Amino acid sequence: MTSPEASALDAPPVPEGPPGVPVRPALWRRAVAEALGTGLLVAIVVGSGIAARSLSPDDVGLQLLENSLATTLGLAVLIAVLGPVSGAHLNPVVTAVDWFTGRWDGSGVRAAEGGLYIAVQIAGAIGGALLANAMFGIPAGLSTSERATGPHLLAEVVATAGLVLVILGLLRSGRAAWIPASVGAYIGAAYWFTSSTSFANPAVTLGRVFSDTFAGIAPQSVLPFLAAQVVGGMLGVLIATTLYPRAGAGATNRP
Repeated sequence: MTSPEASALDAPPVPEGPPGVPVRPALWRRAVAEALGTGLLVAIVVGSGIAARSLSPDDVGLQLLENSLATTLGLAVLIAVLGPVSGAHLNPVVTAVDWFTGRWDGSGVRAAEGGLYIAVQIAGAIGGALLANAMFGIPAGLSTSERATGPHLLAEVVATAGLVLVILGLLRSGRAAWIPASVGAYIGAAYWFTSSTSFANPAVTLGRVFSDTFAGIAPQSVLPFLAAQVVGGMLGVLIATTLYPRAGAGATNRP
């Protein structure tokens, strides 16, 4: 997103091109950043879950603490590092929000760009899960952890709506520099206050199917989770645009 009305975290102007005309990084560079970032995010989530279960086999609460702490820190770093390239969406919901909120003035990703972002996010997420399995010597396989209960789906609506609200709220109030730390902190907190442990990301959800570990999700639970995340994303946009009807005068899109 290249304006506070659009992207959660889009790239800042690059010092190229005619004076006063910002140039975004080439699309292929942005696609690589989205694939790499989403892959590393899933590797962090799955890998830290495997490590937590190995280090604390008899304490599920400690396992969740270890998993959430690694995700909080890793996500914040990934956003800070990759934000200047692609905006560090790392999440199809964020990309869709970017397109939707910027579609009238052209400030968000175009539809074709958004489609590419989402495709590489999903591919990266699957690759990240397989990488985590390989690093810990876990055989590749589909998860058997069924999660699609009513409370879990409600939790995914809440988690995703909150994520979108955090991003758009900071952008529209001119505090985009807070996004990396704030998004990491929110997801870390949502591990604990949501029963689903806050997937809040369709690509991450699909990636976690490919690891039958602490962080996995069974294939039959995926579609309900994706539906809940879409609903949560729409709710987040509605709340954010109600609270912040216009971008702050000094808003910037730079993480």
